Amino acid sequence: MTALDLTNQFLIAMPALEDPNFARTVTYVCAHNEEGAMGIVINRPLNIELGEVLTQMKLESEDPAIITRPVFQGGPVHRDRGFIIHRPAGDWGSTIRVTDQIAISTSREILAAISKGTGPNDMLVALGYAGWGAGQLEHEMAQNAWLSGPANLDIIFNAPPEQRWERAAAHVGIDIARLSNDVGHA
Repeated sequence: MTALDLTNQFLIAMPALEDPNFARTVTYVCAHNEEGAMGIVINRPLNIELGEVLTQMKLESEDPAIITRPVFQGGPVHRDRGFIIHRPAGDWGSTIRVTDQIAISTSREILAAISKGTGPNDMLVALGYAGWGAGQLEHEMAQNAWLSGPANLDIIFNAPPEQRWERAAAHVGIDIARLSNDVGHA
């Protein structure tokens, strides 16, 4: 395990981060070890609703609360693959347990359960993920590209997407609007 373990943390883009994939984003880190890191951006809704994804998967739901849920742009890697952050963790196929409460799954099985209303209580569906190679995230942290802090499940599952960046920063005690774009080194 890397000395800096950001699993189950938020990565909050600093105001100076201009990469269009990550400017003003909050990324939930699902895994971080010596081989690299993986996360899901939680505040970039696409113009796609879950009902469209279910239809493409040949799954059906009549529940408006399910079919009108937004689908998020989870990151620039494998934008054609679905990733579901969910609570409770459950016992679905193709699942990575992040904590005892939360997991990320990629299986059709969990989407089928969601379509029937028997899936997890809390979920965020994303297309794609963010990935970093060995040492890459640590380097970006040293360059002040990211602020990190403990994940907050209420922000992931309940906060309006357009408020998640500011709320995630506030959760770690930072008023992101007051941060300078200048990078300083001691």
